[in-house]
Amino acid sequence: MTLMLGVSLAGREVLAVGGGAVSARRLRRFIDEGAIVRVVAPELHPDTAGLVRTHALSWQARRFRAADLAGVWMAHVATGDAKVDRRIVVLCERRRVLCVAAGDGSQGSARMTAQTVVGDVTLGVVSTHGADPRRTMAIRDAIGDLVANGRLPLRRNRRGGPGRVDLIGGGPGPADLMTVRARRLIAEADVIVTDRLGPAQEIVRELDPAVQVIDVGKRPGAHPVPQEQINSILVEHALEGRRVVRLKGGDPFVFGRGGEEMQACLAAGVPVEVTPGVSSAIAVPQAAGIPVTHRGTAAAVHVVNGQGGPEPSTLAAMADPTVTTIVLMGVAALPRLVAAAVRSGIPGERPMAFVENGHSALQRTTRTTLADALADAAEIGLSNPAVIVIGEVARADLLLPAPAPQRVALA
Repeated sequence: MTLMLGVSLAGREVLAVGGGAVSARRLRRFIDEGAIVRVVAPELHPDTAGLVRTHALSWQARRFRAADLAGVWMAHVATGDAKVDRRIVVLCERRRVLCVAAGDGSQGSARMTAQTVVGDVTLGVVSTHGADPRRTMAIRDAIGDLVANGRLPLRRNRRGGPGRVDLIGGGPGPADLMTVRARRLIAEADVIVTDRLGPAQEIVRELDPAVQVIDVGKRPGAHPVPQEQINSILVEHALEGRRVVRLKGGDPFVFGRGGEEMQACLAAGVPVEVTPGVSSAIAVPQAAGIPVTHRGTAAAVHVVNGQGGPEPSTLAAMADPTVTTIVLMGVAALPRLVAAAVRSGIPGERPMAFVENGHSALQRTTRTTLADALADAAEIGLSNPAVIVIGEVARADLLLPAPAPQRVALA
C-alpha cells in the first residue's frame, strides 16, 4: 500500500541525481514548490541545463557520491543506470531520506503524483503498485475535469482569512453555456447572490444545502432589493470571511451593474474578480438564427438599454443599414423607440425581430419591420425577457429558409 501525503518542500533541499529529460520534468515541479534544488550529473540534457541556468541551481558535474545526501530532505534518482539507482535508493533508506526512483516505481520510499491544481485544491493520483504514468495522468485529468466543472464538492467547511466576491456572468440561460470557471467558483461558494435571469434555478438545485442563496432578482419596474443594498450584501458577507458569488444573467459588465458592485467591493477592501459570461445581446439573436454581424450585411453592432429614451446615437445606428441595433430590456419602451425612429426618417421597411425567452423551451421569434413592429408586438403579446434586433440581419431569409408568408413566425 502507498500512503499519499501532501509534503511541503519550500525552503528544503532536494537532490536530483541525473540530468536527463525526466529530471527536467520533475525539476520544474520542485522549483515551483520553492525547494532548494541541487543537481548531480556528469552532463545535462538541454532542458535540464536551461533550468539550471534560469533558476541558478547548484550543479555538480560528476557522478553521485554518498556525501551528496547530507542535509537533503528528498532525492530524485534518474541516472539511467538501474544499478546506480538502486544503490542510491538503499543509501536514502539508511539515512531516512525520501527517495523517488524515476526508473522503477517499485523502488524508493516515495512516488511522484500526477497532479493538477484547481482553484485552491491540489489533486494528486498515484499508483499503488509500481508506476503507470499514463493511467495516473488519465485518472487525474478525469477528476480534474469534474472538479473544474463544479461536479464535485469544492466548498470548504472551515473558513479562515478574508472572504472574497466573484462577479459571474451566467450567460443567456442554460447552465451548460456557462464557463468552466463559473461552475467551479459556484461550487466553492458559501453565499450566492442571484438574479432571476440566467441559470439560477438550475444551479441552485445542485448546491450543497449549507450554501446560502439570496435572491435579489429585478423585474421591469420592480426592484425589491435596491442596488445599494445588493452592494452591501456582497461586502458584508465577504468581510465575514465567506466566498461570495454574484450570479448574473448574461455578462456582469453588459448592463449588469457589475462595475458598481466591483467598485463597492474595492472601496471596502474586499478582493473581487469578474468571470465573463455570454451576453444575451449576442447569444439570444444567435439562438434565433440571427447573426449580429454578417459580411456584406452588417459591419457594426450598437447595444442599447431600452429602459432609457432613444438617444441620438441609437437613432443614428438604426438609420445606418450596415449597423445592427440590439435593444435589451426594451419591451416597455418599444412605442417610444418606434415613434422616434419614424420621426427621424428611418425607413419603415427596416427589418426587426423580437426574440423572447432566448435559449429556452419557451423561445419565440417574431420577424417584423419598423412599420409593423407595434402591431405585431400587440398581436403576439410581446413580453419580457426579450431582445429586440433592428437591422438587415433580422431579415427572415438571411441565413434560414424564408418562412411561409405570414407576419408572425414562431421558432
